Amino acid sequence: MRLAARFRLTRAGILTPTPKISIPTPILDTKTLLEINTKIQQHLKDFEQQQLNDGKALETVDSRIRILKQAAQQCNLYEPEQVKAWLRTTQWQNSTRTRFIDAYDNLTDFLKIQWKPPSYTKITKIPFIPTEQELDTLINGSAKIISTVLQTLKETAIRIGELCFLKWKDLDTQQKTLNITPEKGSNPRKLPISDKLIGMINTLPKRQDNNIFNPSKHSLRENFCNQRINIAKKLNNQRLINISFHTFRHWRATIEYHNTKDIMHVKQMLGHKSVTSTEIYITLESTTYLKTADNFTCKIAHNEKEEADLIEAGFEHINNRDNLAFYRKRK
Repeated sequence: MRLAARFRLTRAGILTPTPKISIPTPILDTKTLLEINTKIQQHLKDFEQQQLNDGKALETVDSRIRILKQAAQQCNLYEPEQVKAWLRTTQWQNSTRTRFIDAYDNLTDFLKIQWKPPSYTKITKIPFIPTEQELDTLINGSAKIISTVLQTLKETAIRIGELCFLKWKDLDTQQKTLNITPEKGSNPRKLPISDKLIGMINTLPKRQDNNIFNPSKHSLRENFCNQRINIAKKLNNQRLINISFHTFRHWRATIEYHNTKDIMHVKQMLGHKSVTSTEIYITLESTTYLKTADNFTCKIAHNEKEEADLIEAGFEHINNRDNLAFYRKRK
């Protein structure tokens, strides 16, 4: 019986192996797909509520739900192996795949589903640094709200999530500062802004939630992307398409380090916990600007104690700007 199951007899009387039969993957009918989608959507709502109850940040939860809903349109989230097979075929970058794996890992814990997450190596790339003229082109070409968003990012280098946290009480028109509520484990900080930006902010419509801007960074990003595409087409400058909200942060930090050569000042401005996160701007500055003869070490004092320390170290006071004192010492 085993022989008959494994071999077949040809007309010549020769036993040959029975060819393997390929069993196709069953195609789910429309009704079944609809039932699965309805079920997963309800589970995603329950998962979202549990994440919020567990104290996860709203932006983190929104990001997870958004990418899970996107995947749910392409594969069955109840079948981890199908999910992994689909993930291999997506056009996502590894950083996006990693973000999805984090979200799906939390979802499988919630659904009590066992799975072994795949591993993708995140490829680190040097951020794109546009010219200031290109940034100003987007600022001047955008509608009022997005224009004010971009000007704020340009002057302060805050993250878009931190911008969404801004409330009217955070704007100090007397000291000309913005009080920044941090995200992603950063440090809180108070940053100087220009009279121009204060004027732009004061023309914005007042919201009932007391936020200066729309608290949904997804909505702001979608609005910005549409305006950016129109401006790039109108000016026939495809480089503008490469400019994101975070590009303004990279640009400002690179400029700040170029002007001061003070990595600790840049760290404080960005709110980084560790200077290791800030050191990329040393590389960006060196690749963005041509090296010239540099005979001075520059430092910035943020308070009287730092000023005293610099003076004792032999630094010479140069000028003051935006409540900051600039010093230098010949090498």
